[in-house]
Amino acid sequence: MRPRPNPAAALLAGPAYGGYQYAYPHKTAYRPLARPVPLAEAWAEEPKDALFLYAHVPFCAMRCGFCNLFTLTRGEGQVRPYLDALRRQAEAVAASLGPVRVARMALGGGTPTFLAPAELDRLLRDLRDTLGADPARAPTSVETAPGTTTPERLAVLRAHGVERISIGVESFRDDEARALGRPQARDTVEAALRAIRDAGFPVLNLDLIYGAAGQTPESFSESVAAALAWAPEEIFLYPLYVRPLTGLGRRGAPPEDDRAWDARRLAIYRAARDRLRAAGYGQVSMRMFRRGAGHDRGPAYDCARDGMVGLGAGARSYTAGLHYSTAYAVGQPGVAAIVADYVARDAARHGRADYGARLDDEDRRRRFVLMHLLQAAGLSLRAYADAFGTPLLDDLPDLAGLPEAGLATLESGILALTEAGLERSDAIGPWLQAAGVRERMRAYALR
Repeated sequence: MRPRPNPAAALLAGPAYGGYQYAYPHKTAYRPLARPVPLAEAWAEEPKDALFLYAHVPFCAMRCGFCNLFTLTRGEGQVRPYLDALRRQAEAVAASLGPVRVARMALGGGTPTFLAPAELDRLLRDLRDTLGADPARAPTSVETAPGTTTPERLAVLRAHGVERISIGVESFRDDEARALGRPQARDTVEAALRAIRDAGFPVLNLDLIYGAAGQTPESFSESVAAALAWAPEEIFLYPLYVRPLTGLGRRGAPPEDDRAWDARRLAIYRAARDRLRAAGYGQVSMRMFRRGAGHDRGPAYDCARDGMVGLGAGARSYTAGLHYSTAYAVGQPGVAAIVADYVARDAARHGRADYGARLDDEDRRRRFVLMHLLQAAGLSLRAYADAFGTPLLDDLPDLAGLPEAGLATLESGILALTEAGLERSDAIGPWLQAAGVRERMRAYALR
């Protein structure tokens, strides 16, 4: 009998960079719901004692060339009505869900620090007053950009108890920042980092992007070294993707042949990964590296188990069986129309979900696997069986091919990616998508 081919073997032969699987199902798998679902119904059977609260601020001072996030560059005059709408939504969510406990909180975007200090203060007060979300009690992260990281804004965040600042530096080299479609001066970056450290935030996360045109492992190492000089508690390494409707996407294809670009990104990643490990950073996932331990506090939150409440246009909410949000767009006209619709919503519309994805049993299982397997700690077979009542490899037998291909180990009941597996997380994630999710993503019309 001919041996059964290993379906995971193709992951080694194919490209390492297929797509970033940071959530499942992906937002391009969402559609208008056949029946709007009242939030009280959606959350009726959900535990609400360890929720993640995410508030989205869809405004930026500029649109970076690589960015496909839900954000506008024309926010002047729109902030106040947007914050009014977010308050209405928070009140509707609080009325629908009843008593909740926020275990974690984040402000993202866009650029939350696009808001003026008084506006940041108002947003955090509104979240506390409506949903009891207090950064002094729940670990809170806020995203920022170099040009809007001012001492005045940081003082507001620190006064509220925000402990983590995540700054998108992308590159310390001015030429590589320009190649990414983000013209910024290194002096601005350094001033922002100095202000963050002076403000005394316990956790600094610094984002870098690799794969810009002309970048080499040696040139990217300059940015890694410059980042290490600030001793950030966390560093994220993001591979560059060139997406439709972005600034880089409008310029055409990637800077090199796809295969060559894939190999170059992998070489840059490996050099940076090794540099961070040598500097004492532990690898948490393909992207995340952390220095030391013990800077995390607050109640436990499991992204594969506990729910998430999203506030704001573009924010997503997760229950076990329903993921929902506003519609999604990348182009500025599409984003502007969605934001305008969000601002015009009354409390009744904020109190129901009308756009999203229902998760069937297979989706729930695959989501659980993806949210754990793509972390360096790996996936516990016992935890999976406890969650679903069946053995992991009976439900997803193709996973047995990962150890055979050298992409994972299976020891002491933990399926964990090897070094070769972690660096191919962006291939393994898409490989694990359900056929129906993949088809909806393929059919999505981006605007």
